[in-house]
Amino acid sequence: MKIYNTLSKKKEEFEPHEPGKVSMYVCGPTVYNLIHIGNARPMIVFDTVRRYMEYKGWQVNYVSNFTDVDDKIIKKAQEEGVEPSVISERYIEECKKDMKALNVKTATVHPKATQEIDGMLHMIETLLKKGHAYVAEDGTVYFKTRSFREYGKLSHKNLDDLRGGNRSLLVSGEDQKEDPLDFVLWKPKKEGEPYWESPWCEGRPGWHIECSVMSKKYLGDEIDIHAGGEDLIFPHHENEIAQSEAANGKTFARYWMHNGFLNIDNKKMSKSEGNFFTVRDIGEKYDLQVLRFFMLSAHYRSPLNFSAELMEAARNGYERIVTSVSNLNYLSERAQGEAPVGEEEKLLREAEGYVRKFEAAMEDDFNTADAVSAIFELVKFANTHASEESSRAFIRALKEEIIKLSDICGLIVEKADEILDSEIEQLIEERQAARKAKNFARADEIRSLLSDRGILLEDTREGVKWKRA
Repeated sequence: MKIYNTLSKKKEEFEPHEPGKVSMYVCGPTVYNLIHIGNARPMIVFDTVRRYMEYKGWQVNYVSNFTDVDDKIIKKAQEEGVEPSVISERYIEECKKDMKALNVKTATVHPKATQEIDGMLHMIETLLKKGHAYVAEDGTVYFKTRSFREYGKLSHKNLDDLRGGNRSLLVSGEDQKEDPLDFVLWKPKKEGEPYWESPWCEGRPGWHIECSVMSKKYLGDEIDIHAGGEDLIFPHHENEIAQSEAANGKTFARYWMHNGFLNIDNKKMSKSEGNFFTVRDIGEKYDLQVLRFFMLSAHYRSPLNFSAELMEAARNGYERIVTSVSNLNYLSERAQGEAPVGEEEKLLREAEGYVRKFEAAMEDDFNTADAVSAIFELVKFANTHASEESSRAFIRALKEEIIKLSDICGLIVEKADEILDSEIEQLIEERQAARKAKNFARADEIRSLLSDRGILLEDTREGVKWKRA
């Protein structure tokens, strides 16, 4: 298995620190609102990475945090006249609902920043003792960036070139920095903000320190994979490396994975542009499995453009797989025999080639675009070779392979049976009778009536199939 490592800027053979086990940390959202589709991309991408590694037999310890103390959370709490914890807990629960709807697996641990303050204080004290941090007059603690000689190794930036691009958190005492590149580890409280006691001042942690501490606590000093959006490379992940390696004296993460940006109609997603979409917004128009399918239709490192046209294409692609599985279920019910017949065993060996093609795509830096293409080829193969004359074992084996590969991608392609009410059943039967009597006007009228009620009919060689719009 090869993974593109942002640190080395090349694909590297993946070798976990501990045989048979993978430690993986993925930066989670700041919970001050419903998650948007930009948040959803890393959730889906790295959930798929995890699923594939588990499919290959690795035990994955997957940690993804919630940032539950932040300026945006505090601002929203002040607007509503509630405690910041009310906001963060509300949107953690909403985020979990969206993740479930996207079929994103629950992390092994979902730590919260506010529950890890003691660990942050301990790491800051360690950095101070080692000479990698200092305390300003007002109690702000800064990391001494130039004390870490390898700073810039992830973003591949030169320290002196970073001055203009540094976006450190603006806090009181900013002018007390020894160097413009130094960043905040701990900052003094402001009126009306939550705060914690520390040896330096009553205050709260800077953003970067939380992930270093939570990764260390739940995964150890050195982890296999650290992942997140491309926008986190600098300064967040660069600062994490500096803090963690300066404090622990060990390599922080062996492999760094970053997904590309998500644009909307070839523009950056922005509320001011009117092209800002939450996962809930998309869920009102589409099954969220379609959104997941869309996210996996491109390589995770590539920029991805979201548009209505591309979502329609994704819906068609996803439904193509769902329909194939539904047809295989239909055929299995009508199959005459159980054991393979004729050349079916040979055909099943041929079908295994699509599984190997899928695996090869995933082993090559998780190329989900090519992996999905392999699923489509398997679907086409099943549609071509499965019929009512096929054995039940042959049909079932093809269906199970399609479901297995789809499940690795987190795609639910076998839908639970839906029961139509008696009136709709009668209309379908009446339409069949009208067609048999060559009363095509009535048959078309019934089709239109059912369409208005959200029931789409499809005439196939196996009979009439229906699905909800």
